[in-house]
Amino acid sequence: MEPRPRGARISGAVFVGGVVLTALLFAWGAWQRRWIADDGLIVLRTVRNLLAGNGPVFNAGERVETNTSTLWTYLVYVFSWLTQARLEYVVLGLALVLSVSAVVLAMIGTARLYRARFGSGAVLLLPAGAIVYIAVPPARDFATSGLETCLVIFWIALLWLLLVRWAQNPAPSWRSVLLLAFVAGLGPLVRPELAIVGGLALLLIFFAPIGWKLRVGIVAAAGVVPVAYQIWRMGYYGLPYPNTAVSKDAGGAKWSQGLAYLWNLVGPYLLWLPLLTVAVVVAMAWWRRPARPTPTSTSDVDHSRVGAWGRFSRRLHTPAGIVVFILVCGLILAIYSIRVGGDFMHGRVLLPSLFCLLVPISVVPVRILRRSEWGRNNATLVFGVSTVAWTATMGWAVIAANTVGMPDGAAVGKSGIVDERAFYSLNTGHQHPIRAEDYLDYPRMRAMVETIADTPDGGLLLPTPAFTNWDIVPPPLPIPEGGVGHTVYFLNLGMTSMNVGLDVKVLDQMGLAYPIAAHTERLDGGRIGHDKVLYPDWVVADTGMVPVHPWLPWYLDEKWVRQAQVALTCPETVELKESYSAPLTWPLFERNLLNAFEYAGYRFDRVPKYEIQRCDLEMPEPRAGR
Repeated sequence: MEPRPRGARISGAVFVGGVVLTALLFAWGAWQRRWIADDGLIVLRTVRNLLAGNGPVFNAGERVETNTSTLWTYLVYVFSWLTQARLEYVVLGLALVLSVSAVVLAMIGTARLYRARFGSGAVLLLPAGAIVYIAVPPARDFATSGLETCLVIFWIALLWLLLVRWAQNPAPSWRSVLLLAFVAGLGPLVRPELAIVGGLALLLIFFAPIGWKLRVGIVAAAGVVPVAYQIWRMGYYGLPYPNTAVSKDAGGAKWSQGLAYLWNLVGPYLLWLPLLTVAVVVAMAWWRRPARPTPTSTSDVDHSRVGAWGRFSRRLHTPAGIVVFILVCGLILAIYSIRVGGDFMHGRVLLPSLFCLLVPISVVPVRILRRSEWGRNNATLVFGVSTVAWTATMGWAVIAANTVGMPDGAAVGKSGIVDERAFYSLNTGHQHPIRAEDYLDYPRMRAMVETIADTPDGGLLLPTPAFTNWDIVPPPLPIPEGGVGHTVYFLNLGMTSMNVGLDVKVLDQMGLAYPIAAHTERLDGGRIGHDKVLYPDWVVADTGMVPVHPWLPWYLDEKWVRQAQVALTCPETVELKESYSAPLTWPLFERNLLNAFEYAGYRFDRVPKYEIQRCDLEMPEPRAGR
């Protein structure tokens, strides 16, 4: 075996060193900002129910899918079951590993891409886009937040690596193509909008010059898991997508808010600057790249096709084709996020699109000149410009990594966007809120636990306007032995549900875990991600608690509660409630499967009086003496 040339050894050592350094920096930076978000704790409530045998639900007895990422939920469940470790620590470790692995896979895939074009000689593959990504503070915030961002970027990086291998192999094996199709097909289970990325990847390989037998195999490999789950989801939950999409009306349009959200990420860090400098490095490299022969194929891949379609089909199976693919995916994801108004968490939903745009430049090639090549020539110019641009990118990264993107981010301003980690660190008094009990120091939380302990008969807990205590609406007499159980009605589902037992029902005003709230209309001008609010009168009526004063809190209206009781008898609403709360039988599964899209689109008015009119019901008579 001949020894590798010195230039190849240096190039390899620099690349490996860059990957290791980038991974260590990301791991260290993410650990310094470690935390688990309130929304991350929502996932753990479902995992607790899975471990307890209650199924993939948030409240036992109600089939509601409160987690946007199906695969993330079950991944956490599997590792929790295998390790028997505390759930918060399982999520923390799993998220950190996936986040760091995503950056490593992206760099490896891009390095393969460049080595095929530039060779492995005196061309240094320096970390660039990967450093840009990890330098952005939200990327480190959501590396350990308990949310699915870690899995999203890992899936994108894995898909990228598999696509690079596929594009560089003129005769890919059936096994490698089917594996690629299977991974691409998981997109909607990672996060629903990733069906766009997975679907485009499948179209890319489906329309490449291959035989029809392999095309059939691609469809089967890609569809077996998501299609089976989709059928089960529609029958079990009665919806074609997670309840979070209903709650947040993911199909709605809020362009102005989305553009504000985009600038909230791009502006503070001057993100356009590193994108420009790294693009200069890549442009310089491709301008002076050495010519390399195009490999010929000896496989059964059909390269004999002629005409415009044949030429287009062959271009799909090329490195250039997959680079265009990943960039287009990044733009589409960004446009989708902007259209729906972004998010209330600083930078979070734009991280996948940013990652896609940076993947092809996660490392960049810089050719080292031989002594004889130095001088007033194009090669020296290219080296000089590339070096300056790369150095400028690293300088930007140092500054951005130490930038507070939202100086007042811990406060919810006019835009509704907040630095979620800073907000909860400030309001819990914990620099790294990770465990559920860390959130007991959040306003109302400790009082909630004490109120539940002090009311053994059960009842409905409502947050007081004072932001410190709870009002409790008692159950009607006679009270059975052991009480009727507690229901907590509060916006912060994660910290609430993880600090109470699974026998306590936890509902929220915007409907993430409460379909009655989720199926109301969106509030015009409401805070993004929080623009549905169901009045507590509905919950008193729905839970059957005492509906009159003095047992009702002073801010609730007896008339509204009675009207809500009548409104809840609307036939369409009754059928909706049965879809997720009635005992699951085969006829109900079949009905849910057939009507899932209709249920998803069903909306009613949050004002009980108007809902009664909509359903053509009779208005309740005023209570005697009122």
